[in-house]
Amino acid sequence: MRLSLMPSLSTPPKCQNVTINNNYNNIPFSVINNGNPLLPIRTLVASSHYPILSNSTPNSRPPTDVIITRCQSSFSTPQNSQEDGDDDEEEESLVQDLRVPTHWLLPSKAMEESQWLKVTLHKWLDDEYCPEETNVEISKVAAQSYYESLLEKQTDLGVILLNMARNLESISYKESFHGAFSSANAAVNLIVQRIELQGKTF
Repeated sequence: MRLSLMPSLSTPPKCQNVTINNNYNNIPFSVINNGNPLLPIRTLVASSHYPILSNSTPNSRPPTDVIITRCQSSFSTPQNSQEDGDDDEEEESLVQDLRVPTHWLLPSKAMEESQWLKVTLHKWLDDEYCPEETNVEISKVAAQSYYESLLEKQTDLGVILLNMARNLESISYKESFHGAFSSANAAVNLIVQRIELQGKTF
């Protein structure tokens, strides 16, 4: 799953806003779901306020709600209002699915998943751009943040993303292709892929 370059779309995506209460900074991002094989199945993408490849640190804001915009790029023309209603129900269901399985909250499973993320994210960062020392630190901090979120019984991927982005701000990105939020974004995308893959095996 890649976050950097998205193919141009002939038709603007249809979006739905969902509000999630949290005590952190307001960092908008999109959840993109599409049947197009060129796009990710469901991807958390930073808004224009926080570019994917930006190394800048988002300005602090008062605690407020996080707005999650779920965009569905649909290239088919709706046939009737009934189909629109079905699409809305499907969109709402997929938004609600953005949570880690509850059995991942067990300490042993949380450790297993965090170690998986450490290895997988490191490989993704190396393959996506180029191997660099910062990738090791990014993977380590992201995995630790993920582990702590699971131990705190946090299943909401939106909150996990915010926690991870905040923790990744401790790393210097002066000589890196990455940034705090883009790295957290990549990590959560990998987690979403793993959730979907394991869900198909049950």
